[in-house]
Amino acid sequence: MRIGLIGALSAAVLAFGSVGPAAATASAIPSTASSVTASSVTVPMGIPAAATVRDAPTVTARAAYLVDTTAETVPFAKRDTRRVPVASLTKVMTAYVVRQEASLDDVITITAADVMHAVTGGATSGGLRPGERLTVRELLYALMLPSGADASHALAERYGPGTRGFVDKMNAAAAKLGLRDTRYANPDGLPAKGGYSTARDQVALARIALDDPVIAVIAKKRTHTVAASKVHRAHVWRNTNTLLGYGAIGLKTGYTAAAGFCLTFAAVRNEHTFVGVVLGEASEASRLATARKLLDWAGEEVSDA
Repeated sequence: MRIGLIGALSAAVLAFGSVGPAAATASAIPSTASSVTASSVTVPMGIPAAATVRDAPTVTARAAYLVDTTAETVPFAKRDTRRVPVASLTKVMTAYVVRQEASLDDVITITAADVMHAVTGGATSGGLRPGERLTVRELLYALMLPSGADASHALAERYGPGTRGFVDKMNAAAAKLGLRDTRYANPDGLPAKGGYSTARDQVALARIALDDPVIAVIAKKRTHTVAASKVHRAHVWRNTNTLLGYGAIGLKTGYTAAAGFCLTFAAVRNEHTFVGVVLGEASEASRLATARKLLDWAGEEVSDA
């Protein structure tokens, strides 16, 4: 599958290493621009440093990263290259790999192992039952909206084939996409040794994923209903991303005790599209509040420019 403009821009940002607020690719900012660092947030020269730091929102998350994809700038960065667990944000890569491997009309039979994987792992599920037959398109909704570990297991088993083979494909995709500080240990983000990513890599992946029209449509849907048929029961999947109620157009929530509350998100403010991530927040409420603060602040900065 072709990676479009958003994917290409993500690769360009990654190619330039560590950047901070209002930094961008070489073609996006004047060659005379430089930066200074204050309180783990980099501030562009040419803007009064004290004013920018004062105006920036307080972010209690362990790490955060926000990109203005319209201007190709980075308004906010906090510990954006620190390797941390990212919980169910992992499922964004799962969806991406499935889109490379599968037809949306492929039919997958749910097994007892798929269901038990979510149950024994104490994970969120799509409420799937053994023997149900669902299309890949439907399972992508079960994966992305309620964050179903049963759906991720079913998809990985089919398109690895086997979970280990699928994880190998996830890591191969991460390497190909230039996500140098990302490694996957499973397709669902449940606690496992050796799995990690960074705020910067997760924003890059979010941009690439949203360039896929199918993932983009799924990620911004609040509710998806599947009517009962002869081969499966009825399902109603609700999106766990409450930021959709505040103008977001995606993307994915995550939580484990180790990772904290995580969120990758995208939204339009003042005709600029922002893509960001919050990692390691203390609660679901603070995760939402931090993402909203970042978006509102960055949108106001654009309108004042």
